Amino acid sequence: MKLALNGTSLLSPLTGIGQYTWHLTTELQATPDVDLELFYGTGWLDHLAKEAPRKARTLKSLARRFLPNSRTLARLYQQRRFDARAKGGRFDLYHEPNYLAFKFDGPSVVTVHDLSWLRFPHTHPGDRIEAMNRYLKPAIDRASLILTDSDFVRHEVVEEFRLDPARVVSIALGVETAFQPMDAAGTAQALQAHGLVHGQYLLAVGTLEPRKNLGVALKAYMQLPLALRTQCPLVLAGMTGWKTSALEQQLDPLVRAGHIRQLGYLPREDLMRVIAGARALVYPSIYEGFGLPPLEAMACGVPVIASRVSSIPEVVGDTGVLLPADDVDAFSQAMQTLVDDDALHGDLSARALTRSAQFTWPKCAADTMAAYRLAIQAGRP
Repeated sequence: MKLALNGTSLLSPLTGIGQYTWHLTTELQATPDVDLELFYGTGWLDHLAKEAPRKARTLKSLARRFLPNSRTLARLYQQRRFDARAKGGRFDLYHEPNYLAFKFDGPSVVTVHDLSWLRFPHTHPGDRIEAMNRYLKPAIDRASLILTDSDFVRHEVVEEFRLDPARVVSIALGVETAFQPMDAAGTAQALQAHGLVHGQYLLAVGTLEPRKNLGVALKAYMQLPLALRTQCPLVLAGMTGWKTSALEQQLDPLVRAGHIRQLGYLPREDLMRVIAGARALVYPSIYEGFGLPPLEAMACGVPVIASRVSSIPEVVGDTGVLLPADDVDAFSQAMQTLVDDDALHGDLSARALTRSAQFTWPKCAADTMAAYRLAIQAGRP
């Protein structure tokens, strides 16, 4: 199978879609009957690179900085560069792992991770919403098959775009094997660098942006007794997104007072150790297409306190504490309980490890390969 795959989401730093693309591509490259080529916005590579070609990164940076309509202009330029190699029947299939597929004259697969820009438009920049509204529906109409990360999003996509359910396939994501339980010795180097103690902090992971609903985590944490907060700080790990001024106003005095630790974007090796050393993961997101951070915490044996919304229950199941996304009191009580109750903590930890073993990248890739074969058989719609 000669496969074209858009690798532009691999431009660092990797967020959730970048992680999906990286791990799926890694597995596909190890599959004997797949001949894979990656498109990086300005050109193609026949191997997975940790960074796109310098020209792609430079053009992306300059366009965002100096061109007010950079998304539209970049799209036109990238379509031309894509066509230079993709036209003429060179590939059996094109997979777009990040929503907005280029025009392609053969069978194609598009991954739609969520519909958050439709459900919660206030949590997205205007230009992103404009691009989604302009390019996604045509991409879906052209696609032989649409992939989603969860059954929840599959049902949303079928209903929103009025599709034949047979054209939409749900394939769960995986978790890296490096996310695993670690003792204090295993996490020591990373935690010491950030002034943290193994098992003595609560953790929130994710881009600082409205959809992650971190304001609820902050308010819930600040309701805890001072003695508990002194013993067990709340740690935030993730890069700064957009529309964060209100959150930063909440954060600044708490960070200065030492109640909150803000680590920013962490290298993968550090992140897995910071997760493994946490007492619990706090994840009050208002909407997720899957939710990798809860799964990564589960694989480390770290209990999860999360919102009972969208796809999160599909991932966490009965291995964590699921709550209404806006219930500050409930999140606060759950934090205190998991800090104080060793028996409950141990039970949830064991169940999380068992459940997380169901989610692997090899399985995700195998299911995706099966979807590819269906798409090729179906041809263009």
